[in-house]
Amino acid sequence: MKIRMVLVVFLVMSGIAIKAHAQVQTIKLVNQETNQPIKNANYAYANQQGISSTEGEIPIHFQPEQNLTIAHLQFGKQKFSPKEVLQALQDGQLMLVPHSHLLQPVTLISIHPSVGEHEKKTFQEQDKLAYDAGQILNDFSSISSIRRSGSYGFDPVLRGFKFDQINVVIDGLPGATASCPSRMDPGTSQVPVNMVSQAEILKGPYSLRYGNAFGGTINFKSAPLQFSKKPKFHGRLGSSYETNGQINRTEGLAKLNAKAIDFSLFGALSSGNDYTDGDGVKIPAHFYRSNAGGNLGLKLTPNQQLLLNVSHNHAKDIDFPSLAMDSRNSSAWLLNLKHEATFTKSALSSWKTALYTSWVDHLMDNKDKMMMPRMVDASSSVKSNDEGGRTELRFDFSRDHLVVGTDMHVQNVSGTRTRSMLMGPMAGKTFHDNIWQDALISKNGLFAEYHFQRESYSLVFSGRMEYNHAEAQDPDSNFASLYSKMTSNYLNPAFSLGGTKMLGQKMSLGLWLGSAQRSGSMSERYINYFPVGIDPYELIGNPQLKPETNNQSDLIFNYKTEKTAINIDLFAAYIHNYISSRIRSDLSPVMSMSTGVRQYVNVAHAVHAGFEASWQQILGPLFQHRAELAYTYGQNTTTKEPLPEIPPMEFRYRLIGSFVKHKLQVEASFRHAFAQNRIAKSYGETKSPAFNVVDLNTSCKIIRGFSFSVSVKNIFNEAYYEHLARSVRSADTRPIYSPGRSFYFSLTYHLM
Repeated sequence: MKIRMVLVVFLVMSGIAIKAHAQVQTIKLVNQETNQPIKNANYAYANQQGISSTEGEIPIHFQPEQNLTIAHLQFGKQKFSPKEVLQALQDGQLMLVPHSHLLQPVTLISIHPSVGEHEKKTFQEQDKLAYDAGQILNDFSSISSIRRSGSYGFDPVLRGFKFDQINVVIDGLPGATASCPSRMDPGTSQVPVNMVSQAEILKGPYSLRYGNAFGGTINFKSAPLQFSKKPKFHGRLGSSYETNGQINRTEGLAKLNAKAIDFSLFGALSSGNDYTDGDGVKIPAHFYRSNAGGNLGLKLTPNQQLLLNVSHNHAKDIDFPSLAMDSRNSSAWLLNLKHEATFTKSALSSWKTALYTSWVDHLMDNKDKMMMPRMVDASSSVKSNDEGGRTELRFDFSRDHLVVGTDMHVQNVSGTRTRSMLMGPMAGKTFHDNIWQDALISKNGLFAEYHFQRESYSLVFSGRMEYNHAEAQDPDSNFASLYSKMTSNYLNPAFSLGGTKMLGQKMSLGLWLGSAQRSGSMSERYINYFPVGIDPYELIGNPQLKPETNNQSDLIFNYKTEKTAINIDLFAAYIHNYISSRIRSDLSPVMSMSTGVRQYVNVAHAVHAGFEASWQQILGPLFQHRAELAYTYGQNTTTKEPLPEIPPMEFRYRLIGSFVKHKLQVEASFRHAFAQNRIAKSYGETKSPAFNVVDLNTSCKIIRGFSFSVSVKNIFNEAYYEHLARSVRSADTRPIYSPGRSFYFSLTYHLM
């Protein structure tokens, strides 16, 4: 059935590939220093004006004696003569150099996004030394992290949306599913950080090409393939050390570029120990992680290329003080194969196809947990597997373009918890719990996205239809006795409409409306008596859950000049059939240390609302600064209680200076998290106090080929914890405090 469905879709899309409007000439704006396309640049040419696309392209109707003007916060305002415009049309691209007095911002807000509002972060040398991509995401004001460990497994929360409400992809493809029921290994922890060039946050249910974007999409993007006429070898080797926690990080890359080959090998190794917080209390935070892999890119023909990517992650002996177990060993493989073809003589401009798979083998146990008395020895061995593929066609017309495609994603998770009883009437007995029931979820989707571009405004229509099938292939008898049906089939629609209107050359206003329906996750439907929430209750899944629906709108105001950018985003999300949980007093937990049992259920309605604001400004030839403010309000309108795990309002400020011809950069950052008093008491959530954190970072590239940085984190040794940090599993249930003052050193060598 699936094969027939895919064949039908291919035939339909092939039928669409007919001659349409003649394709006009386009110029691709490219950053000369990074070779990356320049998105969201304002351009003016004769009576034409608009914004460059996500691929950096602008349509040009050539007119002799007309100058082209490009304006962008990072590149300033630049004019190009008719001769330069003609040459750019012949080359197909226009290389831009960042303005001499502008600095590379830490994060850059898109002034005119293609599909809703988004942020992006370009990874620097220091970021590539990170061992957990989830930790890097905390640089975004719209993202916080659920922390079950002090140093590992940062689980992102975007505007209060979390877990499967967020679509995490790598180059548009799903990564690995968290095999651990307690999410010790969220998908972000499996991203090969040192091979990522950018992290992109697509907010809201508006960008539907890469999956069901219920609350948003996090897309980790690799550098594009590069080919050269003559063979070239590139290399990179970096190392860092952080004093508080004795954290060592090392990463390296070896890369060969030739006429038809782009081949690279990469690897990373990180380890750390316990750290002390601002009060001098030691926090269990031991971890070890290694990563290795390679990329092979082939230029099959002048307009076709093939890419094979293989990555392996290994982690062991990781402390999770907020959980009943620690991670003993985890192994993950990620593979994908991509093919891309481009066309120039028809409306069809590109055809991209990809296949992917991943395996995760995870073992956790409680052997290092201090329990008095020790009632049980417990361990869980779990496995997850993801596989699927996607294909999409892009059609370019005179000013507009259309993307259509189909995708398939199959998830499978299995695992057993072993309990060896040490005391009481059951002493000497061993029990095996079927915690995942060999659950399987398959998703088959069709999507389309149409971009309508005009001189002073742009519109985007996006739609997706997804068939979701779920089943338990090895159901537990006790679990199955609670339900009349263990399988489910749902058709989940999603669509969005929005656009941006230029209000003169400096201001724009955007409005986005979207609705996305999401079926329950693996945990929400099939977890079998396991503590996975913020309280010590065991959760049981519900295969009869109805899909939840997010109806959301974003109103976005932007103001931009050569030296200033202001962005304000107001959002509101009304969620129908919100997936929550309730206490089942008639059910008994499996583990004696659990408080009780919760069952996943639907509640009628919930609300997420809030805003994000940023102001970025150039302060003369040496300095720039950036201020950000973000707030999310979450409310269960059915129970009249705040939603759990909603981060507090947060203010951030950065002052960046660049000296010695941009070879020396200094950044001072200040972060203030407000107190969070809106809590879900029914989940045992507690209020969290406000705190202030100041960091200082210096990086330099004085010697050719070498990059060096020194940082002081938490300069004033503030004793604080994040609102989303889980509490330590002990009598005092003290939250996991963040590290106190720490010194960070890194050195990277580039072989060009």
